[in-house]
Amino acid sequence: MQKMRFEVSPSVFELLPDACFGVVAVKGADNTRPIAEVSALLHESIAACEKALEGVKVKESPEIVPCREAFRALEINPNKFMCSIEALLTRIAKGKGFPEISPVVDFGNAVSLKYRLPIGAHDMGTVERALEVRPAREGDTFVPFGGGEAETPDENEVVYVSGGQVRTRRWTWRQSEIGKITEATTDLLFPIDGFRSINYDRVLEARKELSELIESIFGAKTAVGMVDKDNPVFECEL
Repeated sequence: MQKMRFEVSPSVFELLPDACFGVVAVKGADNTRPIAEVSALLHESIAACEKALEGVKVKESPEIVPCREAFRALEINPNKFMCSIEALLTRIAKGKGFPEISPVVDFGNAVSLKYRLPIGAHDMGTVERALEVRPAREGDTFVPFGGGEAETPDENEVVYVSGGQVRTRRWTWRQSEIGKITEATTDLLFPIDGFRSINYDRVLEARKELSELIESIFGAKTAVGMVDKDNPVFECEL
């Protein structure tokens, strides 16, 4: 049995009292081989987004506006730093397509696009004690995706972090090389970032689809939860 823990600092909820985080913890996923069903799901989501975004400014779409407003509340400029789902949708709207990366990542992206929600994927085999969302502290470091020189997050920048290793900068902007999903990843956590008064139903629907399909397609075990200001910690054993 492996214990997985995800927690959000009270100081984050002071800035974003309406925030909620759907959680899907996964154990025993096989990310080593191509899966046709996942590829089909991803292409279906991309096609649906291409059609829905015709003549639409992504940053003005009702699914994206709450994310941009939340970034402003966190003193993050959304015109300079887009949340992950806005970046995905913008790429699709510009006709740039979207590459297949690995089955687990592609699956997460397919569900993220379908429900227009930021959904991360973190290798829990690399996590110390817990995956946290909190303001950055002195000593925290971030290694950019793809490698390169380590960066120091801004003071009090909201980050996904384990120990002092920042896994995602500026909330849901950019993921790190450390903790990324690889072929060797078997145990992971999908956080689904949303807002109780705006898109809570979609967070629940996305959580359900992630959990059910990763069990049926990847042969994994899952546990689900919800983190918010009244329940800031998720913990399970799988």
